[in-house]
Amino acid sequence: MNRHRRPISVFFTVLEISLCLAAATAAEPAADPEFDIRRDATVEAIEKVLPGVVNIAVQGYNGEESGGSGVVVDEEGYVLTNAHVIRNARQIWVKFNDDSAPYPAEKLELTRAKDIALLRLRAPVGKRFRAVKFAKDDDLLLGETVIGLGNPFGLGGSVSRGIISSKSRRRPEEVPAGEYLDIADWLQTDASINPGNSGGPLINLRGEMVGLSVAVLRPDIGAQGIGFAIPIKLVSSALAEILTGESLQGNWFGARLKAATRPLSVQVVQPGSPAEKAGLRVDDVIVQVNGVRPESVIDFNRILQASGDRDDVRIVVSRTGQERTLTLRMLKEVDFFNSELIRRRLGMTVKPNGNATFVIGSIERDGPAARQELEAGLTIATVDDFQVNTVVDFARIVHRKAKGETVKLGILAREGRGFFSRYVVAPVSVKAR
Repeated sequence: MNRHRRPISVFFTVLEISLCLAAATAAEPAADPEFDIRRDATVEAIEKVLPGVVNIAVQGYNGEESGGSGVVVDEEGYVLTNAHVIRNARQIWVKFNDDSAPYPAEKLELTRAKDIALLRLRAPVGKRFRAVKFAKDDDLLLGETVIGLGNPFGLGGSVSRGIISSKSRRRPEEVPAGEYLDIADWLQTDASINPGNSGGPLINLRGEMVGLSVAVLRPDIGAQGIGFAIPIKLVSSALAEILTGESLQGNWFGARLKAATRPLSVQVVQPGSPAEKAGLRVDDVIVQVNGVRPESVIDFNRILQASGDRDDVRIVVSRTGQERTLTLRMLKEVDFFNSELIRRRLGMTVKPNGNATFVIGSIERDGPAARQELEAGLTIATVDDFQVNTVVDFARIVHRKAKGETVKLGILAREGRGFFSRYVVAPVSVKAR
């Protein structure tokens, strides 16, 4: 007997397996050319958002250059970034991740306390840009995958992936008015965030922005993979603050809308403003503006800007279930927020001195400024700890103060003598009247 002869049953088993494999191979359908196993939710989210992510280059008044990231939030060229990215900027350029030339940009407004700023691209009329979609407020899952996009170290078009490591640790209503936001108010993520990522979007797998990258704990203190982003709820709130009330191409409307309500509703009405004089009230729901139903705060802002200070604005609001039509006309900011307002409230006049400083002009005898021993000729370096660039900005801060509240002025003073002298900023609190 041939010991090497293979048993017939085994032979047929092997043969059957071979024939089955051949049949399965022959029956396998042709590969779908549009299907690619690599194209998962992460890739699709990046492809959706990256065309709206930009690199920002800044030249300061002292000639130094810096950079960061930003994200388009409206198709007409509104770009969101961090306030610290464009702080003290003299010129700003915005570059997309394609072959197009950089666009010059203008700073519309910023809120340093929330570290958010809004730019507008100086683009040809009719040019449209890809805008990112915001996630819903507080629509966050601890541990969900998130993606950071931006311009770390000037590399441009860079992405990183991680998870939401922690949600904000205190509620927005727990933040004292005017206080700077910090770690307790931000999202924490282990998606890589580096210098230059500031102002770039943090997105979920739907391609929606859940936050704006803002900071990272330094490795030199032992931190590993701990980055932070401003939650979209606070971003929306800051946009409402920036876009409605005090920054409408030099015109004053005088009311602020609630950030994330649909339809839009009124949060604040400023005393003496066109909005107050027209009869607008807190909690009014905006139905129409000049016959158009605004879909967002930016949309509302755009309609107001088109009216300027020469045309009446017709606003239909819903109040306690009834619709009312209000008519107002905006004022030029310089006609209200000026040195005369500062004189009425603080008892002194000021004029710009360059480099975001002001010189005190006249002082009213027995006025609030005189009672704090301020004198004509002194230089004001800060107002409520902020550097302000114009008299309009100065007067806005003063106007927000109720009677008896103090305005903190940083007075530039010389300390020491000769070669050993230096300039310091001395705080002086002046009560508004």
